[in-house]
Amino acid sequence: MELSGAALAALLAGLAWLLWLWLWLAAARRRGGRLPPGPAPLPLLGNLPQLDPRALHRSLEKLSQRYGPVYTIHLGSLPCVVLYGYQAVKEALVDQADDFSDRGDFPVFYRFTQGNGIAFSSGQKWKVLRRFALQTLKNFGMGRSSIEERIQEEAQCLVKEFQKTNGAPFNPINLVCRAVSNVICSVVFGNRFDYEDADFLTLLNHLNDNFRIMSSMWGELYNIFPRLMDFLPGPHQQIFRNFEKLRQFIAERVRRHQQSLDPKAPRDFIDCFLIRMEQEKQDPLSHFHTETLVMTTHNLFFGGTETTSTTLRYSFLILMKYPEVAAQVYEEIDQVIGRERAPCLADRKLMPYTDAVIYEIQRFITILPMGLPRAVTRDTPFRDFLLPKGTNVIPLLSSVHYDPSQFKDPNSFNPANFLDENNSFKSSDAFMPFAPGKRICLGAGLARMEIFLFLTTLLQHFTFRPLVAPAEIDLTPQCTGLGNVPRPFQFQVFSR
Repeated sequence: MELSGAALAALLAGLAWLLWLWLWLAAARRRGGRLPPGPAPLPLLGNLPQLDPRALHRSLEKLSQRYGPVYTIHLGSLPCVVLYGYQAVKEALVDQADDFSDRGDFPVFYRFTQGNGIAFSSGQKWKVLRRFALQTLKNFGMGRSSIEERIQEEAQCLVKEFQKTNGAPFNPINLVCRAVSNVICSVVFGNRFDYEDADFLTLLNHLNDNFRIMSSMWGELYNIFPRLMDFLPGPHQQIFRNFEKLRQFIAERVRRHQQSLDPKAPRDFIDCFLIRMEQEKQDPLSHFHTETLVMTTHNLFFGGTETTSTTLRYSFLILMKYPEVAAQVYEEIDQVIGRERAPCLADRKLMPYTDAVIYEIQRFITILPMGLPRAVTRDTPFRDFLLPKGTNVIPLLSSVHYDPSQFKDPNSFNPANFLDENNSFKSSDAFMPFAPGKRICLGAGLARMEIFLFLTTLLQHFTFRPLVAPAEIDLTPQCTGLGNVPRPFQFQVFSR
């Protein structure tokens, strides 16, 4: 009996799948790996049929209900180990921090960075760059009173911009991004930008655009099928056009610094990097090169702008949606700070409810629901498995923040998650908005300072009024992937 064309095609496809699966399993055995079980992948597609690229972390959370807190998923042909829930994430990223400290594959960034820069490098290069960056940022005030004063000054600039709206509805995204970005700009570039500076506004538009596209279905599909998506038209191609404009902007600032550099009096992060480049120019193993400087500066600029400004925009929405929460924050601000002086970090210890609200906002929205991917630095025993060196790991930070073993009624917004029985502030080991372990966000301390000082300064001066009833305020993201991006909104602010 002869096979029809369709039957023959189906048979060949089946044989090809079995051959691919056999080759993949054989490769895993050669690597000495024993990966956690998970859904069976299809050739080339991997587990795409079980995933929704528009909300990838939601799909991964659902799969954990069947396969447990540690399982393997295939993004295209790439196997990734998923960590779900507080215990699994803690065991890997905290208890075995060194083993899980490399950066995993992130094609949408790798095409631009080529592994350069502090956020997307690994191994010794990452360690050297991180040590340098931490010390340099500390020297320029990170975590000290000088950076606190810089944030306070920028917060007052933002107050003046809000006052100019005269009660008219407006979208806060641009003003908030300018204020937040200016803080990291003062450290990296040595100066802040005027809020109407055309180059600065263009730069921020590129950043916002990239964060939105990378958090959309197009960004997720690129990370799963980078070689294919390179040749396909679509919004994802705009990411790389924006990246190139950002690179050119930063490279131009680097050239200007080179022309006016005084090695005895460094003005900012770029100057310090250039000095280190000169010191190590004869070392063939040096990690300090111009391209690394450009990419590291981009990492600091992007990271120091997007997550904090997005958190503040969500804060406005949440305080308008829950006016009873806002009322208690206003009361605490009036009692501790009053209306005459600017808020300072020392106030935070005296404002447990406000502090709890800020923590709960970050838990509830989880700006980076999947964190950034990790990779194991060596063949790593983990639970009953053996992860071969280089295995990609996806830590679901959203699953940590919504873990019912750590937070009561985690699906509801409740500042009591960070208050004890005496209404004093209490933190939680399961609070991980900046990623736990060795690769905690470089600017975590700065972000904490900015969120508190910007938010309390604005609330000291204004009441926020939504354009719809509080119950109608939609907190679901416009898109979710790399990050949770809030829906565009307008509101009104009135002087208190």
